[in-house]
Amino acid sequence: MKEIRWHGRGGNGAFTAAKLLGAAASVHGGKYAQSFPAFGPERRGAPVAGFTRISDEVITDHSQVYACDCIIVLDETLFDVVPITAGIKDDATLLVNSQMTADEFRKAKKLDDIKNIVTIDATSIALEKLGRNIVNTIMLGAAMGATGMVKWDSLEKAIDEMMPGSLGEKNKDAAKTAFEMTKGAV
Repeated sequence: MKEIRWHGRGGNGAFTAAKLLGAAASVHGGKYAQSFPAFGPERRGAPVAGFTRISDEVITDHSQVYACDCIIVLDETLFDVVPITAGIKDDATLLVNSQMTADEFRKAKKLDDIKNIVTIDATSIALEKLGRNIVNTIMLGAAMGATGMVKWDSLEKAIDEMMPGSLGEKNKDAAKTAFEMTKGAV
C-alpha cells in the first residue's frame, strides 16, 4: 500500500488533489484507494492536510496516514508552520512547490536525511496555464511523473470527471506540463 500526505493551505486545493489521485487510482487505474481530509473549521489560508491511500488489495485501515511513501507540499512556507517531514519513510518522495532546485531546498531546510526530494515551480506553471495561483493539479501531475504511482491516462480521466469543460482542459494541460518535467525524477 502507498500512503500519500498532502500539505496545503485552505483554499488551494490539497483535498481536491487527494480526491483526484484516489479517483485516478481506483476508478480509472484498477486499484483500491481512499482519500480524506484532515481539517476543521480553518479559514482560507490556514494549514490543511489531505491523505490518499492506494493499494492493489482492499484497504481496511481507516486511520490517519502516519508513515508516508510520498509527501506533497503545495506551499513551501508550510515548512515553517507544520512538521512536514514527520513520518516520512526512508525511501519516500518529498515533492515541493518551490523555485529552488531540490539541492538548494535540501540545504535551505536542512533535509539531508531525506533521500528523494523533487521540486517544481508549480506557481509559475499555474499562473501561465491557469491564470491563477492554484497549484493542486500541477503538483498532482508532478507527483505522478516523479513516482509513477498512477498512469497519466488514469489521471487525465479523473480530471475530466471532476473538472469538466475548459477548466478541466486547462488543468490537464498544466498537470501534463508538470508530469513531463518530473518524469522519472525518482
